[in-house]
Amino acid sequence: MTRIDFYVLSATTAEARLDFACRLAETIYRKGYRLHLHCEDEAMAAGLDDRLWTFRHDAFVPHVRLDDQRLPPAPVTLGWQDAAPPPGIEALLNLHPDIPDWFSRFPRVAEIISQQQTVLSAKRACWQAYRERGYEVESHRIGGG
Repeated sequence: MTRIDFYVLSATTAEARLDFACRLAETIYRKGYRLHLHCEDEAMAAGLDDRLWTFRHDAFVPHVRLDDQRLPPAPVTLGWQDAAPPPGIEALLNLHPDIPDWFSRFPRVAEIISQQQTVLSAKRACWQAYRERGYEVESHRIGGG
């Protein structure tokens, strides 16, 4: 069964949430897993695409947006579309307010909650939806944003 982890930040800004998403993506990539970041929209995907290159001067997270057909496959993908990413990806980082229909094809799913009211409301609904479907949900408090 898919393992669901919620990372609860004390920060209130969208930037802190995206910065943590980059750090988490780097950690998952360094552990050797393929990861898909499911974004809210194309603007978020574009912002994360840029941020993954600059969030830390010594970090390297090879990634590609799913809508960029020019590039070869990378261990980290970014998308916002309703269609599932290609097979072979082991982890999903869901930054979308809703749970994608295809989330259960991944062994691991991560959700990031900031103290921004819209994110709190959306992710509370996600938490409840996972629990209602019988998934065990774990939370991890992350201090300092």
